Amino acid sequence: MKIIGITGTLGAGKGTIVDYLTKNHGFQHFSVRGFLKEQIEQRGEVVNRDSLTFTANALRAEFGPSYIAEQLWKQAQLSGSDCIIESIRTIGEVQALKSKGNFTLFSVDTDRRIRYERILLRGSETDQVSFETFSNNEDRELQSADPNKQNLSGCMALADFHFLNNGTFQDLYHQIDQIIHTF
Repeated sequence: MKIIGITGTLGAGKGTIVDYLTKNHGFQHFSVRGFLKEQIEQRGEVVNRDSLTFTANALRAEFGPSYIAEQLWKQAQLSGSDCIIESIRTIGEVQALKSKGNFTLFSVDTDRRIRYERILLRGSETDQVSFETFSNNEDRELQSADPNKQNLSGCMALADFHFLNNGTFQDLYHQIDQIIHTF
């Protein structure tokens, strides 16, 4: 059983990697966003980037920096199959999951302007923002000294494998296929 975590910048291709691994390599998907969306909807609140970030930070502050990822880890363990946990955003999550063994972290990045254009095409409820808002959101999530808040740069630095996704889907799939059987 393989458990992969994925981290990366906004719109870099985390979902594309997840889709490829689930459809072509039989991985089961566990989503931080899905977990948080459930929490927000149960409270009758609107799901947007701010509510996702606020809820994640509040849960981490109350239960610890690795709480969300560890909840998904438990679900992954119960599944008994190869799994991918999307989207790892704090160093505490990385450290907790790596301490369990049998865990590999992927990171993905892409040029910021390309990522912005991709998220506009994706069109989810959190993606309809200006380039300035997109950039501000990302800058806020790239680094934090608070262990309960997003630190994408720190997580990406701890990744076992890094993907640069400035090309085509096929280019990214080729990068994945080159390493997926090495661990």
